[in-house]
Amino acid sequence: QVQLVESGGGLVQAGGSLRLSCAASGRTFSNYAMGWFRQAPGKEREFVATISNSGGTTYHANSMKGRFTISRDNAKNTVYLQMNSLKPEDTAVYYCAARGERWASQLAHEYDYWGQGTQVTVSS
Repeated sequence: QVQLVESGGGLVQAGGSLRLSCAASGRTFSNYAMGWFRQAPGKEREFVATISNSGGTTYHANSMKGRFTISRDNAKNTVYLQMNSLKPEDTAVYYCAARGERWASQLAHEYDYWGQGTQVTVSS
């Protein structure tokens, strides 16, 4: 079992930045690929970014490339999402997820564990 706890969400003005963190516990963090997803009200959950277990491979959703960056620190059992140039359409609950494989994945159903989410609200 892996427990995931997100933090760092909040209210920010358009153009601002936030860094989300996701702290993992329970199993060997470095064995797991990690991902960030988001869900806005009335919309389906959407892929944001993913990173392999070592951190050597990352993928970001096209709409977030150049603005969002996923990273991880295996010594701290934490994955991060740096979000810059935020837009009102980035408003959503952001979830981190752990996948019991080394390889990064953009598919939500391939993840085994999920955090409770952290709200990000971007005002115009």
